[in-house]
Amino acid sequence: MDQKCISRESLGNTGFSYTLSLISGKYKMTILYTLMNFGVVRFNEIKKYIGGISYKTLSTTLKELEADELVNRKEYPQIPPKVEYSLTQRGKTLIPILDSMCEWGEKNRLPSRKSQAQL
Repeated sequence: MDQKCISRESLGNTGFSYTLSLISGKYKMTILYTLMNFGVVRFNEIKKYIGGISYKTLSTTLKELEADELVNRKEYPQIPPKVEYSLTQRGKTLIPILDSMCEWGEKNRLPSRKSQAQL
């Protein structure tokens, strides 16, 4: 059996590293989760749902996700402007991963300190 030697390997060459390069960032996973749960969502709805994210950060993050072909942006030619976001087919392939993360979080959530103090 051929054993791998860490000194000859590079994390940068793995699928794990590539996936992280697409989804790492303070709000990327949160935006993907939002679109997974709500489907087609407008910019201000995403901002309101997430909370403490600035307009600039949300806009920049959505542009990055769009450039990586994970998020679709549909602009309607009307006044006031209407823009909707949704997951692309490629983005939808992340749904099982997001679902697994949600399940893990529900099963492994530690009680908060506040809850422990009440016990």
